[in-house]
Amino acid sequence: MERYYPVVRVFGLLLVCFALTMLVPLSLSWLLEDGATSAYDEAFLLAFGTGAALWGPTRHAHAELKVRDGFLMVVLVWTVLPVFAGLPLILQLGISFTDAYFEAMSGLTTTGSTILSNLDTLPPSINLWRGLLVWLGGMGLIVLAVAILPLLGIGGRQMFKAETPGPMKDSRLTPRMTQTAKGLWGVYASVTVLCILSLHWAGMTWFDAVMHSFSTMGLGGFSSHDASFGYWNSPTIEGVIIVFMLLAGMNFATMFLALYGRSFQPYVRDPEARWFLGVTLVSVLGIAVYLWVQGTYAEFPTALRHAAFNLVSIATTTGFSSVDYNLWPAFAPLWMLFLSSFVTSAGSTGGGIKMIRALILYKQVFRELMCAMHPNIVWPVRIGSEPVPLNILSAVLAFSFMYMTSVATMTLVMSFSGLDVVTAFSAVVASINNTGPGLNQVGPATTYAALNDFQTWVCTFAMLLGRLEIFTLLVVLTPAFWRR
Repeated sequence: MERYYPVVRVFGLLLVCFALTMLVPLSLSWLLEDGATSAYDEAFLLAFGTGAALWGPTRHAHAELKVRDGFLMVVLVWTVLPVFAGLPLILQLGISFTDAYFEAMSGLTTTGSTILSNLDTLPPSINLWRGLLVWLGGMGLIVLAVAILPLLGIGGRQMFKAETPGPMKDSRLTPRMTQTAKGLWGVYASVTVLCILSLHWAGMTWFDAVMHSFSTMGLGGFSSHDASFGYWNSPTIEGVIIVFMLLAGMNFATMFLALYGRSFQPYVRDPEARWFLGVTLVSVLGIAVYLWVQGTYAEFPTALRHAAFNLVSIATTTGFSSVDYNLWPAFAPLWMLFLSSFVTSAGSTGGGIKMIRALILYKQVFRELMCAMHPNIVWPVRIGSEPVPLNILSAVLAFSFMYMTSVATMTLVMSFSGLDVVTAFSAVVASINNTGPGLNQVGPATTYAALNDFQTWVCTFAMLLGRLEIFTLLVVLTPAFWRR
């Protein structure tokens, strides 16, 4: 067991750090006297005490984390932290452990699915806590730890590599991982502040601006209102959110390089950014025309407004809504769910297989077509001007196969449990893509409270599987991982 001491030590410190984040909603609860103070007191003491108890006996285990330890650490964080994150919900709202774990997992994985209703009447600190979970999960608590824990003598290269989304996990922005993590979080926090100021300018209260900026930058979609953005019915607010959802859907590494070099060239050279914006904006126009022609909206500007907000929200896996798009002609919401499967960039806070993988798959299909017509042709798969290494190509193909297998298997399981096929499929897709609302019983006008406990746990597992991009979780579940 001693070989796991370094993992236990780091996890204990992470849990202590996570407990400290509860002081934010605790302070708000104390200031507003919203009745949730005791819930945060107890949750803070439990989380902080458990973290300290894990760290104390292992505090002298200073060995560098190995690759295997990095995978184990990431899985531990994303499976255990929701237990403590859900404590304020259990203590204050009296919901079950299943529902609290689902809600906390939804926040930390930036999914945005919710089982809660009457959000407008919840204690403000509870809504702030939900938004804060999305914000922390957006860039990844592991990356935050990489920026902070080296001060305590803990290296983070393996943890950062296991947590980083997308296939290009070995790329570096700065020579040291700590600098990389600090740079990413600096950009993330700065854009969040800009989003808060913009939303307040557009008409939100300071509280709603903070809460929804956290959800927007994490692409999580939690709101403090049951009607989500339909509560304001404001084209200005919707326009501001569209801009920041698009920013959060692109690679934060590209944003870091653009700001660091004071140039748009990193975006010009980034093939993902071009395809992300192109596919999203063309889809907005296409769905707007479709809704107008179908008679869903009598005027094209109205169709364009609602298509733009809701499609960008679902495509970027945010999950906000301004209208109940579940009532639109079926093609529109299905196309939006399809986009959520691949549109966001690697290195963003979005879910799905990521645009870079979709590009690689498309180019691989085109390569196979060319090879079928010209068997002796040499046609490497390229992203930009660079050929894609064979190991990355193989990894992308394997990931895509496991993604489709996971969606199909969990859809069948959900259908077997009694759900209609549209609800089952959309709930699974929305969960594994970390999108949030699905269709039918889990549409934007309803919540996941319609699911029974078994179905809720299936969606919880799907959220975790999607957030850890399948293989990080599956590696830890294989028997070979635990052999010496």
